[in-house]
Amino acid sequence: MPLSPRHPRYRSLRVRAHLAAESRTGLVVPEGLIAHGRGEAFDYLLGERTSPSARRAIRVAASWLRAARHPVVSVNGNVAALAAGPIVRLQRALPGLGVEVNLFHRTPRRSALVARALRRAGVRGLLGERPTARIPRLPSDRALVDRGGIARADVCLVPLEDGDRTSALRALGKRVIAIDLNPLSRTSETADLPIVDELTRALDLLARELEGRKGATGSGRFVPFDAAAALRDARRTIARRLRALAAHRPQRPRPR
Repeated sequence: MPLSPRHPRYRSLRVRAHLAAESRTGLVVPEGLIAHGRGEAFDYLLGERTSPSARRAIRVAASWLRAARHPVVSVNGNVAALAAGPIVRLQRALPGLGVEVNLFHRTPRRSALVARALRRAGVRGLLGERPTARIPRLPSDRALVDRGGIARADVCLVPLEDGDRTSALRALGKRVIAIDLNPLSRTSETADLPIVDELTRALDLLARELEGRKGATGSGRFVPFDAAAALRDARRTIARRLRALAAHRPQRPRPR
């Protein structure tokens, strides 16, 4: 059935249809569909807009990526399906940014599908299709990384949730920037810099910030960021919205 642009949930339905189609190709796994639905529920609670707190986090994230000597963005199936274009835009704005395939549900075929989606979009120097290193003490296939990518990185941008990997990366001394709509997830609570926002909104704003910044990169100097305060702000945003919705009395149709 064709989707009408006049439908109030048109964008959401388009995204769902796209992910469902990519699940039939094998790029997205069923678990990825569940994860997307969970995130979308939190986006409803946030009002489906980027909060001032998230914008501040994105500005700091841009400064961290520019300060990093070896920044890498990790890409899974959902990110490849939804945001290959924004990932390319990030890499063009910051040519030293590595892009690495990193999958929880990993098979050679699925790795190839993710890599193909990214290369078709324009990603250069793709990493991780054939892992060459391993993150210690991480039992899942997320541990399989590229020696010249995540294994070497000083700053990792991790879109979408993965708490175990975030903890393991931090244990190696890496700074982790997470994009996760759930301010209660272990990823958000573990990351050095959690961005509580929808993936494509956050990446577009992050690319815009990077495009607007000039000068040298790789300084290794990172401005401070209060992750706990950012998560408190996100939870307060949700609480305020719920209070406002609870106070609203919708008009009920009168019986005829």
